[in-house]
Amino acid sequence: MTERQDLLALLDALPGARVLTVGDIMIDRYVHGDVERISPEAPIPVLSIRGRTAMLGGAGNVARNLVALGARGRFVATVGDDGAAGEVRDLLNKLDGIEANLIVAPGRQTSIKTRYLSRNQQLMRADWETAAPLPPETGALILDAASDAMNECAVVVLSDYGKGVLSGDAAAAIIDAARSAGKTVIVDPKGADFGRYRGAHVITPNRRELGEATGMPVAEDDEIVAAARSLIADCGIETVLVTRSRDGMTIVSGEGGVTHLGAVAREVFDVSGAGDTVVSALAAALAAGARLELAAELANVAAGIVVGKVGTAAAYASEVTAALHHRDLSTAEAKVMAIEPAMDRVELWRRQGLKVGFTNGCFDLLHPGHVSLLKQAREAGDRLVVGLNSDASTSRLKGPERPIQTEAARAAVLASLASVDMVVIFSEDTPEELIESLRPDILVKGADWAMDKVVGAEFVQGYGGHVLLVELEDGHSTTATISRMAK
Repeated sequence: MTERQDLLALLDALPGARVLTVGDIMIDRYVHGDVERISPEAPIPVLSIRGRTAMLGGAGNVARNLVALGARGRFVATVGDDGAAGEVRDLLNKLDGIEANLIVAPGRQTSIKTRYLSRNQQLMRADWETAAPLPPETGALILDAASDAMNECAVVVLSDYGKGVLSGDAAAAIIDAARSAGKTVIVDPKGADFGRYRGAHVITPNRRELGEATGMPVAEDDEIVAAARSLIADCGIETVLVTRSRDGMTIVSGEGGVTHLGAVAREVFDVSGAGDTVVSALAAALAAGARLELAAELANVAAGIVVGKVGTAAAYASEVTAALHHRDLSTAEAKVMAIEPAMDRVELWRRQGLKVGFTNGCFDLLHPGHVSLLKQAREAGDRLVVGLNSDASTSRLKGPERPIQTEAARAAVLASLASVDMVVIFSEDTPEELIESLRPDILVKGADWAMDKVVGAEFVQGYGGHVLLVELEDGHSTTATISRMAK
């Protein structure tokens, strides 16, 4: 098989992969708004808030990326005895296939990083956290929980963000337990003392971290290789995978092998969280039985996807598949998305200052009235998302003989239109949940709807969005067309 076929086959095997993640979890919050004036109280911008999003960060983003790729596993971390701990639990519960064990550390603050943004510009970041070693009794609970959880997993990931879970001898104790159990250990390191990770099979520093840990220059390829070999010799690590942002990654093994992988990103928008994606893809691939070089290739492709997104993001299996097939994001097939990657894409558009419109329907047997509605909806904003009722949803709304076309066929036809930028299929009777997830700037429906009957109108208007009722072309109806065909 070709390398691309190998990678596609590997993607198909990832649902069987089981990975344990241990490390520092946090909440990444993003507060969006507009700056239109300077405060009279001080020379600072006034941010008029339009919305807020929250997602798992740190080790939580590793788990999120594992699920996005189709893998499953266990998760061990600590939280404080505060309200944010409940938010962490809620977010983890949404990750299908991750069984989490969150150990409460009394007196500690659950880590929260809040970023304030206006359009695509970050104004400031505020951190609430406790960055200190865990008490011995809490550390012992972490080790016990990790030792138990790794029995179900092939690979153990240590995601160190320097908040205390893996400080002191904690990392070494977990590595020893994992090696005794015959598990592969991958470490995403923090700080300058990589000796704490002695015995790890793979360590994944970025270029800067490698330089700080070794005190050696890391500007050129040969310098990176020399620094990695020094790390292997001094710290007893088998393989070093150095992430190099726009320059791809380099793999140096203790056996002397060196592999350079060029970056595959089409556009670099935000590199934050890309290291989590690399670790997740690498771990999932190794847990699925892949050799290291192929696992690194998959991680490189996944990282190329995530740096084209904004904030703490994940690379989804469908996106990796599209990238391996070299599909342009504007093609019809690439426009049809599941809700999670759709949210990432909408957030990217929003950060680029684009207004996102949304409309929805069954769109069974597309006719000129539909085309006119979609054209007007697209002209109202910069991008248009179409929510499409699934087959089951359409049957409940239109009757057991509908739809005439499957959801896949209807989505393909919609995505082929120049006026449509994205299609998301939803299974509920109404698009309310989809609207709440995407938070469009403009909600578009036909003028035959009364404003108080438009699903999501109150929600969209509540955060400053607009509802637009557009004129419909007379004489066009899917139901009437089907009736004529039946006669």
